[in-house]
Amino acid sequence: MLRKAAICLLACVLAGAEVPAGADAGRPPGRTVVGGKIAGDGRFPWAVRLSMGCGGALTAPRVVLTAGHCVGPTGPNERILVTAGASDLDSRTAIIVKSAEVYRSPDFVTETSGDDWAVVRLDRELPLPTLPLTPDDVTAGRFTVMGWGQTTETSLEQARQLHYATVPTIPDKECADAYRKAGVELVRDESICAGRRGVDTCQGDSGGPMVRRDRLGRWVQVGIVSWGLGCARDGYFGVYTQIATFRADIEAAVRRLS
Repeated sequence: MLRKAAICLLACVLAGAEVPAGADAGRPPGRTVVGGKIAGDGRFPWAVRLSMGCGGALTAPRVVLTAGHCVGPTGPNERILVTAGASDLDSRTAIIVKSAEVYRSPDFVTETSGDDWAVVRLDRELPLPTLPLTPDDVTAGRFTVMGWGQTTETSLEQARQLHYATVPTIPDKECADAYRKAGVELVRDESICAGRRGVDTCQGDSGGPMVRRDRLGRWVQVGIVSWGLGCARDGYFGVYTQIATFRADIEAAVRRLS
């Protein structure tokens, strides 16, 4: 992950004029999934890849939900290319569209300070399934995470194929205590910490969805890949933006951009 002060942040790569908050332009970006499996086409049809090196989820036919640190400030934005409809980025079935506008949480400052979410309006609707936000205030359990980022912390390349893994949540106190030793305070009421030995999100997974099945067996989004120290390091877990905290604000932003 990108270095900022004493920690490695999950940030996204510099692409054109897109400068993600906290990013070091001289290093590779954000958070594929370490210890994960390759996802076949159609398994997660709402997962998308953003051109600056981040992930996202199609939360409405014309709107992508991603991390705030992956995009620029709120306003018109036609510089982001979004690849959708295929787990293999080089697939002939992949759909590539441009962004039209970005809305980033007005309270976003940096990944570690919370409010790390944003929505991107596309230049057209996509004929693909969308991923709903969880209607419940679920913050603990076992969740599925995914992305096209690096499969090891030291890898020089990000993945061409979508990877995924299942990770358990970590109690806030345990996670907060670990990061405090690294000089970072966890914003507990806005974060979900998750991971297990040898399994974690990594460089290039930022903005991707954390999901679970609801009572009817449908996928719903419970988190957004945000930040962490390294990839799958013992004692340090991935930190995800907690959808339950921001659900009303995200839904209002999606309505404005749809």
